[in-house]
Formats: sequence, structure tokens, C-alpha cells
Amino acid sequence: FCIFKIINDCIMIQKTLFSFIVLVFSYQLSAQKTTPTIKNEADVPSYKLPHLFTSKDGMEIDTSSEWERLRRPEIHSYFANQVYGVVPGQLDFHNVEVLDDEPAALGGKAIRKQVNLNFKKGNKSVSMSLLIYLPAGKKKSPVFLAYNFKGNHSVSPDSAILINGKKESELSGEELKKFNVSGRGGRTSRWAIDKMIDAGYGLVTIDYNNVDPDKNDFSDGIHAIFYKTGQTAPAKNEWGSLSAWAWGMSRILDFLETEVLVDHKKVILFGHSRLGKTALWAGANDRRFSIVISNNSGCGGAALSRRRFGEKVSDINTNYPHWFAKNFHNFNENETALEVDQHMLIALIAPRPVYVASASQDSWADPKGEFLAAKEASPIYRLYGKKGIVMEKLPPVNTPFHGSVGYHLRKGKHDVTDFDWEQYIKFADQHFQSN
Repeated sequence: FCIFKIINDCIMIQKTLFSFIVLVFSYQLSAQKTTPTIKNEADVPSYKLPHLFTSKDGMEIDTSSEWERLRRPEIHSYFANQVYGVVPGQLDFHNVEVLDDEPAALGGKAIRKQVNLNFKKGNKSVSMSLLIYLPAGKKKSPVFLAYNFKGNHSVSPDSAILINGKKESELSGEELKKFNVSGRGGRTSRWAIDKMIDAGYGLVTIDYNNVDPDKNDFSDGIHAIFYKTGQTAPAKNEWGSLSAWAWGMSRILDFLETEVLVDHKKVILFGHSRLGKTALWAGANDRRFSIVISNNSGCGGAALSRRRFGEKVSDINTNYPHWFAKNFHNFNENETALEVDQHMLIALIAPRPVYVASASQDSWADPKGEFLAAKEASPIYRLYGKKGIVMEKLPPVNTPFHGSVGYHLRKGKHDVTDFDWEQYIKFADQHFQSN
């Protein structure tokens, strides 16, 4: 009996020790996810960026045709499988519902259209509700295509804007609360609609939650329509929410190609913050977008990951685990293992114009890292005979540079302002007038 008790005690000690080791290991993993935020340039680790011009088999890329044939597909495939996630199939919109067609909106200077793009597969469906403003009196207009955060009704005080495709009187009490009806016009400051219309540009916008609600839940939104039998979440290399939102941008462009009042060869993709990340990835995937604009997109967008300044890969994957492919979580606290960095994402957009914008008080998004990524992508633009970033250092605030790669550091915080829109309109004018 004593021998049995001793053996049993030893087993219990071993189990306790094992549990302690597991606990310590788990704590270490948790601690890795919460390493201190780098706020000073002196603390940025030394790093070496992956080569844009060297293919996996060691071939040096010297021409734009070699880039297109060899290196670009390698980089794009890596981003798709290891960072954002691949789209697991194809699906066209089922039908289009025209909900509103007003020829004299905004005091008579704009056409307002509101439509639903309906997607259906089996017994599952998703509707994407678009708000469109176009300059009145033009046969075809270039447009800015952009997601919004708070619903179409938030971008303008226009009382005729539908809320998730419905009139206010048609909404239930639960819907009135869910869609924040009281927020009508609450984000007007971010949408310089009058400036766009006066300059001859239209706006096409949609609440990004229409495509995939921004939460760690893959049972709703567009993902579930693509699941195979028994599947409840994307595979490790399949699309997270950012890739789904990018997919939605392309489907909207499919529709705009059928809209006679839109110049579908002059669709400018714009995104702020997480939607700036989305715009860059959508622009890399779909070469029909004529210009791509990233506003304060930060980690996973325009900022170099290896700098680890402000928001890091581990931060973004911990706080927003649904945004990227699950494979991207393998690089938490391990950015140097990535075969790509964000300058390569910007390079995938070449030779089409791309604009990266930062804000001086937005350290979380790493303005210097965004500038450096745009600068490091510029040699690919030069392969096409285009003008990339020529400055060696981060420029002074409110001093925009407009080449084929554009950049500005705006004074202020993480936001979208009239100054930003003024630059984007000038940038578009420059490139459309030169074609």
C-alpha cells in the first residue's frame, strides 16, 4: 500500500509539474502578444526588407515584363495564402434592385441613385446597398468607390438616403437601434461630397458591414455562402474579413460596368484605416481599378510590418482575429519570417497610380513606415517609366507629392479631412488628364 501511495504521489506531482509548465508556456505566448508598443524611432529594430527584384529561384528582375511574368505572381500568391486569404470561389450578383433614382439631388447639382446588389446561393443570400451620387449633366463620370463605417445615411444629411436599403418608416425598433438612425449625417466631415461633385467626380459608397459584419464570426456575411458541406469557418489560407471586403469592391465594380452614367475605366478606390488596407488589397487583386488610395491604413496596409512601430502584426491579429487569414497569425512577433512586406503590396498595384496618406498625430499607423513602404515600392513604378517617390526622408506636414506614387503627411489625427480629399481630387485630375 505504501509503495502504491508513493507511485500515486509521484504521478500527481508529475501532473502538477506538467500543468505548471503548460501554464508558464501559455503565459509566455500571451506575453508575446502584448509586447510593448514602440513609440520612438530609436527603438525600431534593425531589419532587412525582402527583395522586390529577386524571384524565388534567384532570378534578377530587370524589366516590367519579367516582373509581370515572374515576380509579381509569386508575391501576390504569398499575400493571398499567408496574409489576406484566398477567395474560395466565384459568385456574381443574383439581381439588381433600383430603389431610388433622383435626378435633382443635393440642390439640383447631383443625381442620386440607390440600388441593392443581391447575392444568392442555395438558401443563403447577402444584399449590398449602394448609395451613388453623380454630377448632374455629365454623360459619364469618374467616381470614387469607398466603403463607409456607419451606414450610407451617415455620409450626408440628405434625408432621402435609405438605411440599409430601407426607409426609416419601414425599419423595426430593433433595426432603428442597430443602424443608428440618429447618426444621419454624423460622418459628413469625412465625405467631401460637394467637392467631388463640383470637380466632376461621383461617389459610390456602401456600409462595409453589408459584405461581412466586422466581428469575429464567420457564420454571417458573404463567407457562409461559399462554404462546402459541413464547413463553418474559412480554411487557414482562405479569406478573412479584409479579403471579403476587397471581394465586395470588385463585385461593385462589376455593377458599375453596367451603369451608363459611370466611366468604369475611371473608378478610384479609396479606403480609410482598415478599409485603406482593404483598398490596397482590392487594388492588387483587381487591375480594373484605375487609381488606389490608402488613407491612414497602418499595419497590414501601407506601413512596413518589420518596423513594428505602433500597431504590430501580433496586435492586429489579437484584437481583430477575423481580419486576416489564419495563416497570418503564424507571424505574430515573427515579422521577419514573412517573405513579403507592405512595400510589395503597393508594388502589386503598379503601373496604376497609388496614393498613400498619413497623419502626423497617428503614430499607431506609423506614418514613417507608410512613407517608406511607398518609397520602397517606387522602383517597380520606374520599371514602367513612371514617377515614384523621390524624397529620401519623410516630408514636412501638408506637403503633398503627386507622382505615379503619391504621398502626403497631413497635420492632425487618424481621420479623413477636406485637405485629404483635395489632394485625392488633384491626384485623379493629374492622371486622368494625362491619359
